[in-house]
Amino acid sequence: MAFEPFIHFVRGIQGKMGTNVYSGLQGQNGQHVAFLRQMQKELNSDNALLIPLSELEVTVFDLETTGFFPEKGDEILSIGAIKTKGAHVKEADSFYSLVQYDKELPILVKELTGLSEEELRSAPPLSNVLLDFYHFARGTPLVAHHSNHEKNFLQAANWKQFKAPQKHRIIDTSFLSRVADPELTQNKLEDICERYGIEVVDRHHALGDAKLTAVLWCIFIENVQEKGYETLQDIYNLMAKL
Repeated sequence: MAFEPFIHFVRGIQGKMGTNVYSGLQGQNGQHVAFLRQMQKELNSDNALLIPLSELEVTVFDLETTGFFPEKGDEILSIGAIKTKGAHVKEADSFYSLVQYDKELPILVKELTGLSEEELRSAPPLSNVLLDFYHFARGTPLVAHHSNHEKNFLQAANWKQFKAPQKHRIIDTSFLSRVADPELTQNKLEDICERYGIEVVDRHHALGDAKLTAVLWCIFIENVQEKGYETLQDIYNLMAKL
């Protein structure tokens, strides 16, 4: 169906809820296990598609990674996120963390991100960062630009750390942009920002890119509302017909 590349119903931490599902959490405290169990219950009752766009709260996020292929060993280096409600960015409601990494960084990654081996060696482990991130995003859908990259890395990280797939709904910005701006041909984040007159700051920094994406998301929300669409379900129905 036409909408599938743009909105991902990532269903994880699901099915069997016995101790084997949480075997990856051995050594972590019971509060972590309880939190993941509770998060599943909340996400199972997810009704984001029906919330008016003017009231919809989402967590816009970005990952910096060592490459593009988690299945080949590439890893997450940092996670940045910021929340929006309706067409407004919640500037004070943000999240950022480096992720522990004890190998040598690819030269291109160092040049793009400005990250160093020294600061990554002293960063918190991925399992802790993921739990903190999910706590921050709790109860909201996730939004990302070119979300397949983020989805693939979160899926791989969740399975490696917790032996459970990732459950959050992940929405690609293009899900809205196809309706908000049908003539949009640019793909790169900085090019789309230029189209809308958005100053590009802190590019290739996880929080910086999340903030840029959040501004775009809010523009798209405004545009689709002006065209008469009131919920994500309305957009979903439209995309299913294309």
